[in-house]
Amino acid sequence: MDFLKTLMISSSGLKVQNGRMRIIAENMANADSVASTPGGDPYRRKIPTVQSKFNKELDAAVVQMGKVAQDSSDFDTRYEPGSPAADANGMVKYPNVQPLVEMVDMQSAQRTYEANLNVVGTTRSMMQKTIDILKS
Repeated sequence: MDFLKTLMISSSGLKVQNGRMRIIAENMANADSVASTPGGDPYRRKIPTVQSKFNKELDAAVVQMGKVAQDSSDFDTRYEPGSPAADANGMVKYPNVQPLVEMVDMQSAQRTYEANLNVVGTTRSMMQKTIDILKS
């Protein structure tokens, strides 16, 4: 078994899940932001993408962050005529971020991160046991 290959594949997964969590956190942080100009567009939800790439050095497929896509769904609008972000009709656009969807995505990214971390830990343990066997 190639321990280095296993560690490199798992580390690529860790990097991707870390990137996913950063984007999800950004979405959550901007869930209630509005435009700075009347009738302007607020923050638009970002969608992280993941792609597989063949690594010739490892002779294996690894994952990496793809382009960050913009969610093209409609903004939520609310009638708030006193808001500085309101248009001529008193409507304010709010981001197309749904906190429940973001929390589920965050939980998925977190669990995948933990799974990759467990692979790293198990591989490290196997390497240590191999070294212990070779010493004796």
